[in-house]
Amino acid sequence: MNLVRGAFPYFIVPFLISLLLVPLAKRIGWKLGLYAVENQRTVHHEGRMVRIGGVAIYLAFMLSLAILWEADSTLNGIMVGGSIVFLGGLIDDAVDLAPKKKLAFQCIGALAAMWIGQLYLQDFHILSLDISNRVITFLISFIWIIGITNAINLIDGLDGLSSGICSIVACTIGLLGFFMGRRDICILCLILVGSILGFLPYNFYPASIFMGDCGAQFMGFTLACISLLGFKTTALITLGMPILVLFIPISDTLIAIIRRRLKGQRFDQADRGHLHHVLMFKLKLGHKRTVLTLYAVTALFALAAILTFFRPKAGLVMILVLIFSFEIFVEYTGMINPRFHPLLSLCFRLTGHPRMLNGVDPADTHNREEAEKEKDPVQENR
Repeated sequence: MNLVRGAFPYFIVPFLISLLLVPLAKRIGWKLGLYAVENQRTVHHEGRMVRIGGVAIYLAFMLSLAILWEADSTLNGIMVGGSIVFLGGLIDDAVDLAPKKKLAFQCIGALAAMWIGQLYLQDFHILSLDISNRVITFLISFIWIIGITNAINLIDGLDGLSSGICSIVACTIGLLGFFMGRRDICILCLILVGSILGFLPYNFYPASIFMGDCGAQFMGFTLACISLLGFKTTALITLGMPILVLFIPISDTLIAIIRRRLKGQRFDQADRGHLHHVLMFKLKLGHKRTVLTLYAVTALFALAAILTFFRPKAGLVMILVLIFSFEIFVEYTGMINPRFHPLLSLCFRLTGHPRMLNGVDPADTHNREEAEKEKDPVQENR
């Protein structure tokens, strides 16, 4: 009970600040004309929608830290870097920055957090490989921060999706921090969760305001920094835990990059091939059920991370089952490519099922490969 009482202020203060600031952000957005712009991946058709709700999340987080916690170099690094990334996102929400300029803000923010707050891996362990070279670990940390920042931004495609997923991720990292005896991680995660959940009632389907790039990038950046703070001294797969907790946004981002490159598109070109689009349109789950489904999947991966912390073997089994299931889903829905289904093709050859995948007969893959081998060499070189 004392633990709950001690934690309560760190959640309720940012929650109330965020809850009260969202209507103000909405009014300011209307006056300034900061509305969401429809593009190829847009699913909302409710007319103009203010897209600077992330201002409430950012201010709630910063004000709560100022009120509840004494600053140190680590906290200063997160606040300075987060402010730079937030500013870049806010400018993008206002004038639509070019991708390179958005990336520049993210890079400056990441470098600021790493330099001021010393937020980078001290060493990096992969099985028997121990990497302690400062340049390599610094580079890995930099890529991690930029990658997670953009991954969260990319999944911000449905009402309440990124805010809900980030809340689950932050709760999980905070819980792992508690098990590790890291009070600082618990407090940061509680404040972040409170800031997000104060915004979520306005953003859950049907939303009355969007968080915009300023909110999504700030959440992703903050989660990336907190995960580095929590796991930078852990030899247990170092980034394995946060990667597992953030599996949905990370895998969706990687799949999107591969899919777009195969199509000859730029990796930052918008499309409707994301995981939430597949669930909503191809599987016809609808808006709310798609969001709730992704909440549940994120929670399962979070549970696997917690289980792995206490029971590594049982956790590993759960991880393998989840990843295998996700791979089958990706192949069956054609998220990467309609003809990419190695596991399901193997299953077809062994059992004769499933017969059709995305309108493609799995047996056709083998037949097409054989036909390619028989082509005229001259024709192939043209």
